[in-house]
Amino acid sequence: MVARSVLERRIDQGRGVAEADLVLTNLRLFDLVTGALTPTDIAICGDTVVGTYEAYRGRRVIDCGGRIAVPGFIDTHLHVESSLVTPHEFDRCVLPHGVTTALCDPHEIANVLGAEGIRFFLESAAALVMDLRINLSSCVPATAMETAGARLEVEDLLALRDHPKVLGLAEVMNFPGVLAKDPGMLAKIEAFGDVNLDGHAPLLRGADLNGYLAAGIRNDHESTGADEALEKIRKGMTVLIREGSVCKDLARLGPLLSVATAPFLCFCTDDRNPLEIAHEGHLDHLIRTAIAMGVPALAAYRAASLTPATAFGLTDRGMIAPGRRADIVLLDDLEGCRVAKVFAGGTEADEAAFAARPAVAPVGLDSIRAPRVTAADFRVRASRAEGPVIGIIAGQIITEHLTLVLPFSAGFRDIDPAQDVAKVAVVERHGRNGNIGRGFVKGFGLKRGAIASSVGHDSHNITVVGVDDADMAVAVNHLSVIRGGFVVVAEGAVLAELPLPVAGLMSLESHEAVAEALVPLRAAARAIGATLDEPFLQVAFLPLPVIPHLKITDFGMVDVDAFTVLQN
Repeated sequence: MVARSVLERRIDQGRGVAEADLVLTNLRLFDLVTGALTPTDIAICGDTVVGTYEAYRGRRVIDCGGRIAVPGFIDTHLHVESSLVTPHEFDRCVLPHGVTTALCDPHEIANVLGAEGIRFFLESAAALVMDLRINLSSCVPATAMETAGARLEVEDLLALRDHPKVLGLAEVMNFPGVLAKDPGMLAKIEAFGDVNLDGHAPLLRGADLNGYLAAGIRNDHESTGADEALEKIRKGMTVLIREGSVCKDLARLGPLLSVATAPFLCFCTDDRNPLEIAHEGHLDHLIRTAIAMGVPALAAYRAASLTPATAFGLTDRGMIAPGRRADIVLLDDLEGCRVAKVFAGGTEADEAAFAARPAVAPVGLDSIRAPRVTAADFRVRASRAEGPVIGIIAGQIITEHLTLVLPFSAGFRDIDPAQDVAKVAVVERHGRNGNIGRGFVKGFGLKRGAIASSVGHDSHNITVVGVDDADMAVAVNHLSVIRGGFVVVAEGAVLAELPLPVAGLMSLESHEAVAEALVPLRAAARAIGATLDEPFLQVAFLPLPVIPHLKITDFGMVDVDAFTVLQN
């Protein structure tokens, strides 16, 4: 509730009878109703816009140099952990790109640490300059076909629901559980039925999609084709057009975005690392790319601000208008979305603002509890040469379910470089059972060595891809030494590493340092033959058994469509 004295100040400053706390002058306001660019002042009282389309006096006045003012951008679905930095560094990383609000699912840290991880995010969110809202993770663990570090039932989530940073229930990715009326899943949906229910429904169509929507779920970020997305928005979903570091859907879904469809389409990044953010940008990259594809600027900026504010019930933002939160981005260029200055809740996003934030102690610094492994642990026992192989689809986390003939001897299948087939294994790292799942993957291009990651969606066990069993063992064991992260190994030597000691997911370093460390890491991956643009996150998505079609967990090779374990 806003205090009476605050309301009185807003009214007087909006009417112009009192000086505004801050006036932005010499700018052009991009009108999200008509698309017009109109010269005006913007008056701000505290964290709220109180005046537009008038001239104002202010205690502080900033000459904006003729720049264009647009509403702050809202990323509608992301995992901060995938930026590889803590929430404090994520704030420093993306707020200068115009992202004033981000809707986060702390699903990754929750699957490692449970409620402790979510509480860390809530405490961090309360300290940031940007507005980081938390959707409580609905699927911990994501499925019964892998071993997670924690389990969250509806009672655990309800204990966190009333926190002011909580927005609703995060992506309901266990859509088979919804359709099968799983009691635990339905209990969570019932408990959060009056707030936001995030969706996650890759390739779900027809009557099954209707059933999923009938449960009250209202958005989806997993649409990878225009026909799929169009069906979903026609059925009342808000589709979040995703462009992350691995999943790149903008080229396929962008043509759907028009002034007419903008009320039903938003932007999100889901998983985007600091190197790509440094080189390309964040939501600003999506906006400028969409406009370059032919999307009208009005539609693109609506999808980045007004539509998400409306769709997610954040009615205090989304426009630069009296009574709305003072989330303002000043641009040098509208079509190119070149961000010059950002205000979040009336606070200028500069190093002074970041330095004033209270610190939050990291958690999960001892989360790597994997068994020590040897080369023999990665031999793949089989009854014949022909069998399942995961097929990588570049730019997607959906995979192919291949059946290939591989070298076979004495009851073991082996790699086949001629077919670009390497081994893949998942080593349970939460200290629960020591499981190792083994299989094969096609599409990495490896010629020698191994790549390993303690980021392994969604249970975040250790995933390793390699063409040499001994190097695979060195890579897995080294992750225990550095307390999690990424590593590249060849001929028994560590070529490059990136420690991620916070729950085995996030660095304690700055986003600039992490971006810098990713350069030699990628170079080392290319040196052993990796051909994918983002090999580490591609490794991390191999154990995601809620995404079609063939995946691998610590249980073994999993046929997601049939919900069965094929091989271990």
